Amino acid sequence: MVHGELWTIKEFFTYPNEYIYWPITIVMYPFVTGLVAGAFVLSSLYHVFGVKQLKDIARFSLVFSFALLPVAMMPLLLHLSQPFRGIEVMLTPHFTSAIAAFGVVFSTYGMIVASELWFVYRKHFVLKSLELKEKTNRSGLDSIFYLLFSALTLGAYDISEHALEKDEKAVGKLAAIGIPVACFLHGYVGFIFGSVKSNALWTTPLMPVIFLCSAVVSGVALCIVTYVITVGLRKLLYIRKRTQHPDSPTDESVKDVDLSEIKITTKYLVMFLILAFTLEFIDLIFRVYTGIKSWDILQVVIFKRDFVKVFILQYGIGNILPFILLLLPGLTVKRALLASALVLYGVFMMRWNVVIGGQAFSSSFSGFMEYHMPILPVSLDALKEGLIGTIAVIVTPYVLFFGLNKIMPVFGQTDSH
Repeated sequence: MVHGELWTIKEFFTYPNEYIYWPITIVMYPFVTGLVAGAFVLSSLYHVFGVKQLKDIARFSLVFSFALLPVAMMPLLLHLSQPFRGIEVMLTPHFTSAIAAFGVVFSTYGMIVASELWFVYRKHFVLKSLELKEKTNRSGLDSIFYLLFSALTLGAYDISEHALEKDEKAVGKLAAIGIPVACFLHGYVGFIFGSVKSNALWTTPLMPVIFLCSAVVSGVALCIVTYVITVGLRKLLYIRKRTQHPDSPTDESVKDVDLSEIKITTKYLVMFLILAFTLEFIDLIFRVYTGIKSWDILQVVIFKRDFVKVFILQYGIGNILPFILLLLPGLTVKRALLASALVLYGVFMMRWNVVIGGQAFSSSFSGFMEYHMPILPVSLDALKEGLIGTIAVIVTPYVLFFGLNKIMPVFGQTDSH
């Protein structure tokens, strides 16, 4: 069976070798990569631009961005027929193509985020290492954590006020350097699509900018959703624990979601949402006005076959509705949570309409193809590039974030940053 034949339905005249070769995994690739960049930009609002009200969610988004980072390559590895060859991009990076440059950008960005996290949590590593060292009856798990935290200190045990000030300055410099690198990390994804001259829907110089703006939107929205849900779950678990064990010590790090912090974050979300929507709308108007040679087939796809996906699901539910919810007076945490979830859905639909919609019409301009995502793992391709593979991509960053939170706690942090 030809790759793509399993989930492609053809209509009218299409060439025999035409299929939907890029399925849901390639939709998830720019979506997850955008989340990485957007989450880092949100954390930089505090570390670089000094928005003090975002201190808690900035630390949360920085760790979450690091948890998302390894997952950025996961959809590509699921899509490749020989995924073990994917490591060659990291081992032999060069700038002869956009994909090859990914190794350089990805490695650079990973080192920047890891270094920034080390400076942010260095005091925590030192305190935990000294605490476990002085513990007389260490268990096997305590011994493992002692070795881990001792190694993470890198031998830098100075936690004086002067040393912490130097750490804070280093964090600001790394965050400032990381912003353009994070933007380039996702901008090149749009560059890949925009440089495909053989595809009429993708060929536009605005594609990298559109992808970048929507990436920031999705990253900020995901951090709001995850932060609110995580804080809520921690409070519910704490209340349950206090109910069952009234004599247990109180945990001052357990608190409600700070509404003022959410309001400030949503203001930036609205700003980036307006910018992303404006760029997409300008691109659409430009296509209508210029009436390029392929516009006849494009307008059939955009205004007829994919009308519901583009104008109802993406623009209506994913852009206009959350925009209204965020601008209505008396913003609540629940309304901000709902609006952010809708924004995430809108960005995902944008990725879907670009990746899948760009393959929906034949090169003959006389036929169409429709994509049906495999639900059951009837084959290896259906397993990797269907519902199960998609769920794996969604769940993995949360598993990684749970593990990272054990080492770099985003709540009740003891350092001064």
